[in-house]
Amino acid sequence: MISQHSIQQILSRIDIVEIVGSFVKLKKRGANYLGLCPFHNEKSPSFTVSPSKEIYKCFGCGASGNTINFIMEHEKYSYVEALRWLAQRYQIELEETEVSAEQKQQQLLADSLYIINNYAREYFTDTLFNSEEGQNVGLSYFEERGFTEETIKKFQLGYCLNTFNSFAQSALAKGYNLEYLQKTGLVTIRNEQPADNYRGRVIFPIHNQSGKILGFGARILGKHDRAPKYINSPENDIYVKSRVLYGTYFARHSIDKLNECLLVEGYTDVISLHQAGVENVVASSGTSLTQDQLRLIKKYTNNLTILYDGDSAGVKAALRGLDMAVEEGLNVKLVLLPDKEDPDSYVQKIGAQAFREFIEENKKDFVLFKLQLSMQEAGSDSAKKSQLVNEIAETISKIDKAEDFTKQQDYIRQCSQLLNIDEQGLIQLVNKFIRDRLVKRENAALKNQGGDALSEEAIAAMEAAETGISVDSLISGHERQERELVKILLRFGDKPFSEEDNTTVADYIFRLPYDFEALAESELVKRILREYKQRYDSGELLDRKWFLYHEDQQLSKEIAQILEDKEADLSMNWKERFEIDTVYGDNAYLKDTISTTNYLILRKIKKLIYENQEEAKKTSDINQLMTCLEMQKHLNALERELTNGMGTVIFK
Repeated sequence: MISQHSIQQILSRIDIVEIVGSFVKLKKRGANYLGLCPFHNEKSPSFTVSPSKEIYKCFGCGASGNTINFIMEHEKYSYVEALRWLAQRYQIELEETEVSAEQKQQQLLADSLYIINNYAREYFTDTLFNSEEGQNVGLSYFEERGFTEETIKKFQLGYCLNTFNSFAQSALAKGYNLEYLQKTGLVTIRNEQPADNYRGRVIFPIHNQSGKILGFGARILGKHDRAPKYINSPENDIYVKSRVLYGTYFARHSIDKLNECLLVEGYTDVISLHQAGVENVVASSGTSLTQDQLRLIKKYTNNLTILYDGDSAGVKAALRGLDMAVEEGLNVKLVLLPDKEDPDSYVQKIGAQAFREFIEENKKDFVLFKLQLSMQEAGSDSAKKSQLVNEIAETISKIDKAEDFTKQQDYIRQCSQLLNIDEQGLIQLVNKFIRDRLVKRENAALKNQGGDALSEEAIAAMEAAETGISVDSLISGHERQERELVKILLRFGDKPFSEEDNTTVADYIFRLPYDFEALAESELVKRILREYKQRYDSGELLDRKWFLYHEDQQLSKEIAQILEDKEADLSMNWKERFEIDTVYGDNAYLKDTISTTNYLILRKIKKLIYENQEEAKKTSDINQLMTCLEMQKHLNALERELTNGMGTVIFK
């Protein structure tokens, strides 16, 4: 683990314009820099870098964050990998903190497997180009497939000699551990001797998102009845097949820019398409899609287009991952290639431009395609049609995120028309599946906790399901003011609030007789206020940079969003150019501080007023009723006082 001292050294050296400028051509515009966004295709620049705020923001696609976020997003690195990249850039020697013996052993094992895989990759590539057998067998095969030397080197393809133990002897002579060689699947034991597992096969290295070798796919050449066509590395500490998509390392930038991921079945499909210039493509390596693979795709885009052979086996393979993909919130399309064609053969036959045009013209919506295909199979069989209605309703029910509500309703409308059934009835059936899933999930949670009754959240979720509304849409809409409080603290916490008693804005906020962490509903805001308050109580005032470069990358990205305030920048610009006062005058933050804190307190008082009124309605005790009335007068007085102090703030 990287020490805090090293992290602070990196943060003190970071120049966001320098770092982003090494990937994006930037031009100075006023106080900021402007360029073409690297995360989506655009002709007019909308990507802004602010050196004063140390954040970037694209007003086209919405991408934003700090320098570390940029490296992570652009290079698809983890937080630690991004820190290492920056440390190398600034020639900072990293200090590592102590970890447990078990963690250290796991890391050493993972590092060893990566080192062995990298050696194997170099060995197989060298064998392919520099041995007679490699050239005659392996290189000839790749050339027959139409791969150029440039493509072969790009994907680091190789060949393993058709001998008993040539690779094993070479690796052992280099001092590599036999047990680890077996873990990688490169070496096996035959007749009590180390033997090459991939002999006589061409080699396809499998890379992780940062380019390290996780494992290998090895294809046999020629016909062998008893040998499998492909052998893949066994799962180990660094390679878990269900979490990997072949070609992700080479496709990640193109997927980002085109905002679409093409999914194919095999290694050669990916390589052929890349060579033709269609680079936003990855492969599932012939396996059914897994949730982890779908989530990997979603890191880059929400748009997934699956390319499969047009035969019945290809169609059924495509449908297997449908419900999971829909549940993950992906927009899934299917393209069926002409009969007896695969992506590799078809792109070589018609060329890249025609291939892209074919994809655009032949995309089928996955849900509607599944419905139409199933309707053909069901025919006039009423039992099969009834089963089909249930299946399609269950599929649509998995589109349950708030932002996808319109899409869900559109599917319901189209499917009810195709099935010739009542739309309202389909809505009720979809809602039943949503409700059943929520109840099942809640009951499982309660069982784990030893409970025996549904929570209020589950009941609310069930009621929401009755109307077809996602649970997410029930979330309170007051978060904007809570985030405003965070922005005030981070931008103005150390600014003077009152000259009379020498207090700061942070003093004013934390000395009010209210706990704003308790008042906040957003868990993110609660966490920020808690961390800020802990440092404040110890006599330290945090600035925005402390949170902007927080080790929790989700938190730092949220902070970047909160701090982004285009109206404030515009107003200050007007003041400087035309020498006029604006709402963002020298002390405007004082008014913002008072109105924001009053708003949050008032929201709490409104809630107390409601609860007090409800209690008064229920009680029959005269003393209790009088207490409620006194409380009501007190709360109403507080409400009036706060409302008067809120100025232009409107409370609903």
